[in-house]
Amino acid sequence: MLDTPSAQVPTLSLADQARDPQGFAAAFGASFQRFGFAIVADHGIPQELIDRAWAETAELFRLPEEEKRQYHVPGGGGARGYTPFKTEIAKGASAVDLKEFWHIGRELPAGHRLADRMAPNIWPSRPEGFRDTFLELFTAFDRAGDRLLSAIALHLGLEANWFDRAVTDGNSVLRLLHYPPIPADAEGVRAGAHEDINLITLLLGADEAGLELLDRDTGQWLAIKPPEGAMVVNVGDMLQRLTNHVLPSTTHRVVNPPPERRGHSRYSMLFFLHPAPDFVIETLPGTITADTPNRYPAPITAHDYLHERLVEIGLVK
Repeated sequence: MLDTPSAQVPTLSLADQARDPQGFAAAFGASFQRFGFAIVADHGIPQELIDRAWAETAELFRLPEEEKRQYHVPGGGGARGYTPFKTEIAKGASAVDLKEFWHIGRELPAGHRLADRMAPNIWPSRPEGFRDTFLELFTAFDRAGDRLLSAIALHLGLEANWFDRAVTDGNSVLRLLHYPPIPADAEGVRAGAHEDINLITLLLGADEAGLELLDRDTGQWLAIKPPEGAMVVNVGDMLQRLTNHVLPSTTHRVVNPPPERRGHSRYSMLFFLHPAPDFVIETLPGTITADTPNRYPAPITAHDYLHERLVEIGLVK
């Protein structure tokens, strides 16, 4: 079995937010500042919806390879639809990740101002009900993310609704992720050491172990083992940049399983919460001090920042 020690990331209840917004924000922010990660229970996403999504995710990835590849868009940066096994590579890595995934984005009405920068969704003909299930799940993740961003704003001394202007029509992505069984001599790992691009990532699932964070204090890899049903949340590079590293984006990875589990698939569902493409990422004034000068004096739009990073990880050539 994997013998990596566990990270002592606290499990917080999002149900406490309504009773004590400032108290929840302080605990959530403290976990982010220490680990770059938090574990959140009682997140409000219905278990029935989660169970339905798991079943349809497994069914999707069981489709024949040639059928799945019909939903791959060459040159599309993996923005929507299917991305085949061994496509994405962690920044600076020498071997590609051992995974395949499917992306679902926000549905925009015809003629929307952001339609040229946010690709339309691609829907498979099967499994039946896939579109309805994952549009419902996207909305549920979106709502949970809004609540967590409100806590982050309070922790930073901002108005609780500060992030609303950033994420209205945000370019968020729901990723369905499959790590297939792997041979004992597989080159590379399921997901190489990396940081996420977005504001925050919300993660459900993974019935197989493997997620680890790199502890900045000790340089040690630590396993993340949330209680059943809880959500793992981590800081992305956009939030790190916005907060001048007050909230750090922590390196993490998914390691290969021990030999006795290598014949098993691993599934997870992630929600990469992004701002709108035209949102300008500019260091928050309250995070700039004499001791911590502005690391990023040149602002950048979320769209341009995302493009730079997609090139680095091989999804855009």
